[in-house]
Amino acid sequence: MQPFTQDLWVFGYGSLMWRPGFEFEERREARLYGYHRGFCVYSHVHRGTPEKPGLVFGLDRGGACRGAAFRVTAEKATETYAYLQAREQVTSVYLDVLRPVKLLDTGARVTALCFIVDRAHAQYAGKLGFEDQARLISEGQGQSGANLDYLKGTVEHLREMGIRDAHLEALWHAVSQRLP
Repeated sequence: MQPFTQDLWVFGYGSLMWRPGFEFEERREARLYGYHRGFCVYSHVHRGTPEKPGLVFGLDRGGACRGAAFRVTAEKATETYAYLQAREQVTSVYLDVLRPVKLLDTGARVTALCFIVDRAHAQYAGKLGFEDQARLISEGQGQSGANLDYLKGTVEHLREMGIRDAHLEALWHAVSQRLP
C-alpha cells in the first residue's frame, strides 16, 4: 500500500466489528458486494495452533457481506495499517485490498481496506461441512483465546446490528452443546 494522504476506511466483518483495536473517527454499518463472510480459514495463531487449528472468518468470493466500516483519519492511517498488518497478516492468509463498500445509512460508497482470503494459501479451508466447523470451533484455542469466544462475540455483535445469521446461530448452538 502507498503512504496514506487521506482518511482510511477499514471494513470489519468478524472480530474487527466488535474489537477493532484502533482509533477511529466514525463507525458505520456497511455492505461489501462480491464477497461473503465464511468460516474458511484455519487459524494457527489467534484461535488455534498448527497442530490443533481453530477456524476463523475470511471474506470469500461470492454474495455480499454486511459489516462495519471504520473511518480512520489520515494522520492515524499509517499507524492503523501497520497495526492491522500485525494483527491480521500473522501468517499472510489474507490479501489486503481496497474495495468499494456501501454505507447503509446514506447509500454512499467509500473505498475501504478489506482482508480477503487468499484461496491459494495453505490455511484456506474452503467450504467445510457443518460438523467439521463445529468441531474445529469447539476445540480451537490460540493466542487470542478460545475459538468459541470468537464465534460468540461475532454472533452477539451481529444480533446487536439486527442481523440474524441462521447458519452462525445454528453453529453457535451446536458448539455450545459441546461445552462441558
